[in-house]
Amino acid sequence: MLAFGSAVEPHRAANLTASKQLYDWTFLSEDGGPVCAGNGLSVTPDRALKADDRFDRIFVCGGVNTRRHKPDSTIRWLQQQAQSGTAIGGISTGTWLLAHAGLLHGRRCTIHWQSIDAFREAFPDIKADPSVYVVENNRFTCCGGTGALDMMVHLIAEDYGDNVVTDVCTWLFHDRIRISTDVQGVAQHTALARKSPKLAAAFRVMATHIEDRLTPGEISASIGVSQRQLERLFQRHLQCTPQQKYMDLRLQHARRLLLETSMPILDISIAAGFTSQSHFTKCYREKFHRTPRSERLGPAVN
Repeated sequence: MLAFGSAVEPHRAANLTASKQLYDWTFLSEDGGPVCAGNGLSVTPDRALKADDRFDRIFVCGGVNTRRHKPDSTIRWLQQQAQSGTAIGGISTGTWLLAHAGLLHGRRCTIHWQSIDAFREAFPDIKADPSVYVVENNRFTCCGGTGALDMMVHLIAEDYGDNVVTDVCTWLFHDRIRISTDVQGVAQHTALARKSPKLAAAFRVMATHIEDRLTPGEISASIGVSQRQLERLFQRHLQCTPQQKYMDLRLQHARRLLLETSMPILDISIAAGFTSQSHFTKCYREKFHRTPRSERLGPAVN
């Protein structure tokens, strides 16, 4: 619902602040019926999809389990719209439907961070990166949440210029406009940066070297501090060692792969930087109190 509202409200703000109708929009669902959001609120669309629909832009907004939802009629409708030259975007996990429709082949895109590993496995020909949003020709994708607001602000700027965007952002109290090169998860990096820029830099290096894991010496060298300084930073601000934080990142990455993909457990252990599956299983059990295999089978039953 946050992503949905964040996509609509910048256009409403543009109309209000410009005192004229710059944009209008139509809400559609596959059959014209209400759509229930994850928080229980229901959205009543204007109507169902029609074969003769013509829009300047279309956005598909998705929530949990969208990757398993690929209705043939909606996919055909999206393909027809794309063939007519309509610009099409995916909001949050709506990117799945664009990919299922073949509209992202060979392109860059983004999707909510929890789905990105599964998306990469399902569509290896599509470059999915962790940007807040990606605008490439007539395809637009964003990570969801307030990332939808940033993407729409970008598009409004292309349509009407910076003055309109300034008014929109002032109306919405949006004082930090993210750009397409900003990455998801920036809040955690921002919190670390407040404690220490070097700590945030080390965290970023670790997060981008999961499979090809680095030694503490390599991490410290990459951010311009000694290994001893690196260890002191982690102890002072996080009360752990760099190795412990690195292990936590690797295991969290493995857990996402277990839950969101069908990759074999051996391949997941390698993707998380482990050279031994037995060592991976031991470390995983110590952190999550269950084995990788039982994790994949579903929630534990008491």
